[in-house]
Amino acid sequence: MEKLKILHMYPAMLDLYGDSGNVEILSYRCRMRGIETEVIKHDLGDRDTDFSGVDIVYLGGGADFEQQLLADDLLGLKDEIRKAYESGVYFLMICGGYQLMGQYYKDSNGKKIPGLGLFDYYTAASTNKRERCIGNIVVEADLSGEKYKVIGFENHGGQTTNVTSPFGKVLAGNGNEFSSTTEGYTEKNVTATYLHGPLLSKNPKLADHIISYCMTRKTGTDYVPAPINDKLEEDCRSQLFERLLK
Repeated sequence: MEKLKILHMYPAMLDLYGDSGNVEILSYRCRMRGIETEVIKHDLGDRDTDFSGVDIVYLGGGADFEQQLLADDLLGLKDEIRKAYESGVYFLMICGGYQLMGQYYKDSNGKKIPGLGLFDYYTAASTNKRERCIGNIVVEADLSGEKYKVIGFENHGGQTTNVTSPFGKVLAGNGNEFSSTTEGYTEKNVTATYLHGPLLSKNPKLADHIISYCMTRKTGTDYVPAPINDKLEEDCRSQLFERLLK
């Protein structure tokens, strides 16, 4: 069986609300199918990170302070990251990781942090630091033609605009902006979202969607993940939907 290689970027700095759990969940769900995973970590100041053969690039969420600290380091990897993206490597990005891949992030003090410019969107925080999008959120996403309700927790002051391809339609919560109708950004090999949780713990089909894409890309044949007993996850989802979508 093929091995999937996950590049976890800035795990010590981008780990709000246990976002690093997404890497553990991907590894676990791969292991349940007999797929080996290798997790490589890139930390601030690393100069020898090897992007070759990477299947998934993961960035979690971080506060403004952490984003400012790592912005220059990330910009130094721009060519490697763009090359990986253009070759079809899957990018999963949460909150601050989502923002940093856009054109820029402007904090509540008006300071502009340059993004990688991989995508056209940009983000600006309200000058009122108390104005934030906070709470549970439900988004209807399209996973390879299948409508799937994605649930998580959002907590962001940044308002992301100029999003050409949203991850999903907001059913409950805010989204990219205050009272927005859309959330996140997506392409065939990109999921960028404000949803914490960690995201994949409450949304197993999204995890399997990512694994399926990566295995299909790696092997050249359509990969359909074998079923896993997700009864606990599905029971949790049902109760949350009943509470949030009344």
